[in-house]
Amino acid sequence: MSHPVPRPGVLDIPQYTMNKSVGPDPGRKLFRLSANESPFGPSSKAIEAYQEAASHLGDYPEGTSRVLREAISRAFEIDPNRIVCGAGSDVILNLLAQAFAGVGDEAISTAHGFMVFPIATSANGATNVVAPEVEFAADVDAILSKVGPRTKIVWLANPNNPTGTYLPSDEVKRLRASLPSHVLLVLDAAYSDYVSRRDYESGIELAAGTENTVVTHTFSKIHGLAALRVGWMFGPAHIVDAVNRIRPPFIVSTSAMRAAAAAIEDRAHQQMSKMHTERWRDWLIPELGRVGLKVTHSVANFVLIHFPIEPGKTAEEAHRFLTRRGLVLRPLKNYRLPHALRLTIGTEEANRLVVEALRDFMAGSPA
Repeated sequence: MSHPVPRPGVLDIPQYTMNKSVGPDPGRKLFRLSANESPFGPSSKAIEAYQEAASHLGDYPEGTSRVLREAISRAFEIDPNRIVCGAGSDVILNLLAQAFAGVGDEAISTAHGFMVFPIATSANGATNVVAPEVEFAADVDAILSKVGPRTKIVWLANPNNPTGTYLPSDEVKRLRASLPSHVLLVLDAAYSDYVSRRDYESGIELAAGTENTVVTHTFSKIHGLAALRVGWMFGPAHIVDAVNRIRPPFIVSTSAMRAAAAAIEDRAHQQMSKMHTERWRDWLIPELGRVGLKVTHSVANFVLIHFPIEPGKTAEEAHRFLTRRGLVLRPLKNYRLPHALRLTIGTEEANRLVVEALRDFMAGSPA
């Protein structure tokens, strides 16, 4: 029987798979530490704004996300007319690929970069070109070595998911300066709110001052609004114009828009979440090292844990062991990291339980 067939290449695109695992042993409390969600959830002000929006569920949203763009504008002191909002930053990444890369074009991502980059590239008929990393971090020279006449986009998550590494602002500027003017540099700054390094810049400054750079942000991480799917992009007016021409007209719901606008204005909630993350990230890395595990140094709200390849101590076995104790981490085979797990920094209780469980695992104790 005949049926519609996707265009060539669609069925070759790997699916973005979420964490799948068996449940914990009976009586165990479940800690989901696999999705980089905030352990605190959203600001109370965001929840209040969301609830107030319930009285307008019969009305279409304001199509340009004006209220949210203006709130972002105030928070970052940028032009609201150069902001595009979307149903999560991954939707915006796909819109950028749709607008600027197609059949016969190439887009560059790094070896362990965000999975949405190659998916967005391939979904629009372009070819994903992979640049190697150095110590699980993007390398400017490696990226530049892959640039050719067909290159239309360079994707860079900074900090990177799932490794937690970052490029200093001078290196990002060097990358931009070395790219041809027709190549769009897309900086995904989903985890920028957790970074305190003096040599880091999220990309706002670069996007404000160049004609070929955009930066994307999300409300799913430090703002704790993952369920609402809200993200945004800042860039040059001509790129914003192109994306606005192809984005759906009601791309952010009223409730999501209102909640996000309230969230970005609650600086105290953001600061509390950031301080908690820094404290426990700095505690987890050496504690996991004492357990006998290598951890890639992270500036985000998660850490990348590397496991031995010897039977009994592998990442896959550790994942099963932890899950039975109610501690769900993220396996990373689809990120070309089969011997690692990603741990989202959680509550104090969750963080301590993970270290305790991994100490038992590495010692060969039963789950």
